[in-house]
Amino acid sequence: MWKPEHRQAARRKGLRYDSDLTDEEWELIVPLVPPSKRGGRRREVNVREVLNAIFYVLWTGCQWKALPKDLPPKSTVHWYFMLWNWDGTLERVHHALYLAVREQEGHDASPTAAIIDSQSAKGAPKGGLRLIRKAMTRARKSPAASGTSLSIPSASS
Repeated sequence: MWKPEHRQAARRKGLRYDSDLTDEEWELIVPLVPPSKRGGRRREVNVREVLNAIFYVLWTGCQWKALPKDLPPKSTVHWYFMLWNWDGTLERVHHALYLAVREQEGHDASPTAAIIDSQSAKGAPKGGLRLIRKAMTRARKSPAASGTSLSIPSASS
């Protein structure tokens, strides 16, 4: 339940947008951002602004083309989003911020308890690797799918 102290902690005053990184958050995740590639041109884009733009889209749910003009171009932001999603950078950033928030709130880094209701249990996948392997194999065609039936004699009989 949201209490006044929770609302105060979630309020992000002094930032351009509520989704922008604070200086403390930036210092925490800057080591997780991959450096620019060696041998090429220097990176000209401000990576912090790219992350601010990605967080803006995730925070507001807006379309890429609706990014405010004071953030980097949508094509640049989307390219970094796809790259960092593919190489796991966004997952590492999320995990680092998640741990920092839990520790800031005085909790253990990882939860020690969970609540699972009956609806969540029904929706969870059952089994392990066998079901994954089965789902990844191509389905075989059934005789009915071919349009011919075994009870209809073929022309050669």
